[in-house]
Amino acid sequence: MASVWYTNAFDLMAEGDLDLLVDDLRAFLVDAADYTYANTHDFLDDVAAGSRVGTPVALASKTSTRSSNVWTFDAADTTLTSVTGDVSEAVIVYKHTGTESTSALVFYLELSSAVTPNGGNITLQWNASGLGTITATGG
Repeated sequence: MASVWYTNAFDLMAEGDLDLLVDDLRAFLVDAADYTYANTHDFLDDVAAGSRVGTPVALASKTSTRSSNVWTFDAADTTLTSVTGDVSEAVIVYKHTGTESTSALVFYLELSSAVTPNGGNITLQWNASGLGTITATGG
């Protein structure tokens, strides 16, 4: 599976309920053997607790840029500390509200290679082209 936006994130942005630069966005590792992305998943309660690896960490230094018709969202690389748990193949970014049923899923990001937690820190080095892009098309 490639890296993708969760469909609900677009709805929430359009309705003014998700501001990627202002909201508390957090990231955690996920074991793809225990979680399968679905575009119908909308909130954190759709991600089984057993598939989550490590403690979620807030994204810092979030930015938004636009070049021609491509809008890009990015953040500083993120370090997860003292990570234990299953081998992880992906990262989920979500809007943290303190309640799983209202914490919106934003991105599912497939890692270039799986990581095996060993109790140490794991740095999530975001792609040089950003966490996510949206391309506007039309006439």
